Amino acid sequence: MPKVAVYNTQGQQVGEMELDERVFGAEVNEAVLFDAVVMQLASERRGTASTKGWAEVRGGGRKPWRQKGTGRARAGSIRSPLWRGGAVIFGPRPRDYSYKLPKKVRRLAMRSALSAKVKEGNMIVLEDLKLPRPRTKDMLGILKALKLEDRKALVVTAEPDRNVELSARNIPGVTPMASRGLNVYDILAHEKLVITREAVERVQEVLA
Repeated sequence: MPKVAVYNTQGQQVGEMELDERVFGAEVNEAVLFDAVVMQLASERRGTASTKGWAEVRGGGRKPWRQKGTGRARAGSIRSPLWRGGAVIFGPRPRDYSYKLPKKVRRLAMRSALSAKVKEGNMIVLEDLKLPRPRTKDMLGILKALKLEDRKALVVTAEPDRNVELSARNIPGVTPMASRGLNVYDILAHEKLVITREAVERVQEVLA
């Protein structure tokens, strides 16, 4: 079973924690990680790009000139797709880009992402993370104690914590999150994963 050190908010090691090998010691599957990231980014696309087809473009009801005898090419409407200001052929339409991978594949991707962080030594477990009030300076002090002041860090708590969220959201590169919102993209997008002991237990309950 993989083991990690447990730290307090002053950056001092206060113990060790054994991790579930099924979750934090799995083989890293890069192909599944790629599929999970593409799925998540596709689901975040707004899909609002739109163009007007021939039935929607305004004007062009009258034939611009007679069919024959003018020396010009025949034309039936000034809103032809061939004309400037005309309709668009096969243009983008509003659509939903989201899709879902099978549940087992999504969970495998999560295990792979978490295991990669442990193998790289980029996961830091905190005994607890409680702030008496929302204050960015306090969060900066914790990150400095953990030597993360210049790193991109994902800070994960077991439950949504308003004080932690407000204290961390203005720090460049730092993203606060509850364990239920943990996802592959954010794990991979941040160099360090800072997670509380309780949040680790919650994750293991779901993924083991």
